[in-house]
Amino acid sequence: MSTQLDLRNSQPEYNYSQNRVKVTDLLSRLNEEKKIEKKRNLALGVAAVSAVTVFGIILTI
Repeated sequence: MSTQLDLRNSQPEYNYSQNRVKVTDLLSRLNEEKKIEKKRNLALGVAAVSAVTVFGIILTI
């Protein structure tokens, strides 16, 4: 009886031929995420400027 673990059988087997990731797919996904982030940042900026403008108008009244 051995107290050592047999780690060879516990690791999952990977089939690298079916699990390849294409660099072009990753780049296109990255570009899409950048576009979405730019739109979110623009919307947040517009909301912040609008809030400051409205608050300034209320203070001047």
